[in-house]
Amino acid sequence: MIARAAVVALAMAGAHAASAWAQHDVQPERPTVATHAGTVAPGWLEIETGVERDHAAGETSFLTPTLFKFGLGSHVQAGVAGSFVRTPEPNTGLGDVTAEVKWRVLDDAPVVGDLALLPAVKLPAGSAARGTGTGTTDASLLLISSHVFGGVSMDLNAGYTRRSGKGDRAPTSATLWTASFGGPLSGSFGWVAEVYGYPATTGPAGQTSIVAFLAGPTLLAHKWLALDAGVITPLAGAQPHALYAGAVWNVGRVW
Repeated sequence: MIARAAVVALAMAGAHAASAWAQHDVQPERPTVATHAGTVAPGWLEIETGVERDHAAGETSFLTPTLFKFGLGSHVQAGVAGSFVRTPEPNTGLGDVTAEVKWRVLDDAPVVGDLALLPAVKLPAGSAARGTGTGTTDASLLLISSHVFGGVSMDLNAGYTRRSGKGDRAPTSATLWTASFGGPLSGSFGWVAEVYGYPATTGPAGQTSIVAFLAGPTLLAHKWLALDAGVITPLAGAQPHALYAGAVWNVGRVW
């Protein structure tokens, strides 16, 4: 999202360009819940990482969401995501691990803009007993539609997740939606803002709908390095109040 916002004035569509310099442009998908339809250049590695502090019901937890992205082709990107988690108990350990593939199906199409599909599988690497994972294997599919209107980007996502188990640790089915926006602010500084939601789920672990708002500044420190920080505040449901900060580094060509 930051790449589609803060990099507007600096050849934002670098992943589509042919030059090595453009291939070295960051394509951040953090800090928003949404992702954009762009992909890392073929043969290049990009790392996203950060820290998030969640606070709800008088308890605080921390996580370090990290995503390794590899460009497989002009329109295809593979990713591996994970996190270390510290729960209020406190327990600290590895969270669940996700493997994903993003496939950009269309570029600049009418209505849908840049359109991508992102199927993913989450493995129960974390501990359900210690609260660092759900104890389930998840399969999900995310539909991504990205647009740019002048200097403002818009990324719309809709997703569905199906989980293993009986629904006592996490709902067997869940959906999400996001609407993210961003643009340049001043010089290398930009902004992002997002509204996202998790509709109500059913079963023993079901919960009411969650709607939240995220916003914060971004900084394009270099074409290959982007920084972000901001806040998440709940609008409805059990979303924690959160603070986040992170970075995205386009490491370079790895093959």
